[in-house]
Amino acid sequence: MNEHTLVLLKPDTVKRQISGEIIGRFEKAGLKVVALKLVVPTKKIIDTHYGPDVAERNGPHVRDKLINDFSGQPIIAMVISGVHAIEVVRKMVGGTEPKDAPPGTIRGDYGHYSRAFADSINVALANMCHASGDKEEAEKEIKIWFTPKEIIEYKTLHDMYHG
Repeated sequence: MNEHTLVLLKPDTVKRQISGEIIGRFEKAGLKVVALKLVVPTKKIIDTHYGPDVAERNGPHVRDKLINDFSGQPIIAMVISGVHAIEVVRKMVGGTEPKDAPPGTIRGDYGHYSRAFADSINVALANMCHASGDKEEAEKEIKIWFTPKEIIEYKTLHDMYHG
C-alpha cells in the first residue's frame, strides 16, 4: 500500500514562489517527501518525461510547448511516499485544467488561467504541477528524475510512535 510517486512543481509554481506552500500541503496530508531537488531540466530530460504518449493523447503541439516551456526553467522535482500516495496526490492536485479544478485542490486554489488562454498566447498550460497517473508511470518517471541513491527513506515521528 505504501507507494512512491513523482511530483514536479512546474516553472509557474517556482516563479510564483508558492512551492513551499504546496510541499506543505502534501506533508500536512501525512505524505512524506523522500527526494527533492531544484533543477533546470534540459530539453532531453523533458522530451524523455513527456514521451510520445503525450503527443498521442494531447497532440504534438501540446508536447512541443511543454518541452520548450519547461527546458531552461527552474522546477522542483520530488518523490512523495505514503499509503496510496499516487491516488492521494492526484486528488490533492486536482484536474489538469485549473479553471475546472475544485476549490481545495492545488490547481483549484492556485491555478490562474485556462488551456484556451494558454493556446491563445501559444504557451504550455501553467497548471502548477505534474503528478504521476498510476504506479507504472510513477516508477518510470521517478527513474527519469532521480537515482536510487537520491531517494532517502526515513521514519517520521508519526511512523516511530504509531506504526
